[in-house]
Amino acid sequence: MNHHPGAWGQPLPAHAQFDMFNPGQSYRQAPKAAPITHTQQPLVTGTSVLGIKYEGGVMLAADNLASYGSLARFRDIQRLHPLGKQTVIAASGDMSDFQWLKKELDSILREENGLSLTDSHPSLSPQHIYDFLANLFYARRSKMNPLWNAMLVGGWDNKKNESFLGFVDLLGTTYSAPTLATGYGAHIATPLLREAYEDKAGIDGKGPLLTAEEAEKVLADCMKVLFYRDARSINKYQTATVTSEGVKISDSKSVETEWGFAESLRGYGAQNQ
Repeated sequence: MNHHPGAWGQPLPAHAQFDMFNPGQSYRQAPKAAPITHTQQPLVTGTSVLGIKYEGGVMLAADNLASYGSLARFRDIQRLHPLGKQTVIAASGDMSDFQWLKKELDSILREENGLSLTDSHPSLSPQHIYDFLANLFYARRSKMNPLWNAMLVGGWDNKKNESFLGFVDLLGTTYSAPTLATGYGAHIATPLLREAYEDKAGIDGKGPLLTAEEAEKVLADCMKVLFYRDARSINKYQTATVTSEGVKISDSKSVETEWGFAESLRGYGAQNQ
C-alpha cells in the first residue's frame, strides 16, 4: 500500500512504481467492457398459439411444449400469461424472450396499479398493453435486436364493453381480427377458425357469435390438427378465457387422437412395402 496522500485508497500492483510527479495517477486498469451481443436466432421455442372471439369474451389456446431445436425438451411450459384481471398474452417463438417480456410487463402493471390506487389513473386495458407491445417490438426490431416472438393479446375492455384480440410479431407487424393464429397454425388452423366463426356470425361478423362451448370445441379441433401436422407440437395444451368477470386459465388437457390409419402407410413400423 502506498501511503502518499495522492494515492490514498488506491492500492498499487507490486511491479508499479509511484510517480512522484503525478501523485494522483491511478495504476488500476480500467475494466474492459464486454462486447454488446444480440440473440441471432431463437433456441428454445414454442409453436402456434390460437385465439377466437366468442359471445361474451375471447378464448386463447397454446400447447405446453418448448422445443430445443427438434428435441421436445420441456413438456410443461405455460405459454399463456395473465396480465391483470382483463388481459392474457399468448406467445410463440423464443421462450427466454417471453420470460423477459413477462417480467417487464408484470413490473409495468404493478407500477400502473399502484398509481390507480392513489389517484384516478385508470388501469391498463388490453388495447393499452397491445399498443405498448407494438411499439416495443418495432423499437427492438429497429435496433436490430428483435424479440423473437409472435404474440396474441386477448382481453375484455370494460370501457367499451367488448372483447379484444390482437397480433404482434418480431417485426412490429400488428393487426386485429376475430380469429388469429401464429406460427404453423396461421396456415392450417386459421381456415378452421374462420370457417367456424363465419358459419355462426356470417362473413360480415354481424350475426350471433359462438358460445363458449362452441369456441372451446373449435380450439380443441384445431389443436388436434396441429398435433397431427406440426412436428413441434404436443397433445397437451391449455386454454385461457377472458370475460367481463376476469381471466381463467385451464389446467393442461389433451384431445383424443386416432393413429390407426398409419398402419396402412408405407414405411410405418415394420412394414417395408
